[in-house]
Amino acid sequence: MRNRVRVMGAGVVVAGMLLGCGGCASEAPKSTSTMTPEQARGHADKAFERLKVEEQGRSSDPAMPR
Repeated sequence: MRNRVRVMGAGVVVAGMLLGCGGCASEAPKSTSTMTPEQARGHADKAFERLKVEEQGRSSDPAMPR
């Protein structure tokens, strides 16, 4: 019984290694675009505005539990 578990464990390790190598053999990852500080600030401002609108909507709905 112990031998069977050991063989199954080794099989899982080998399968994991093969899948890992297969993942490395796929296409090279695409380069990520760099974001300027102005773009990041613009995205943050938009997200903050959406958050404020959502919070205002919650404050006007008394049925929502907190």
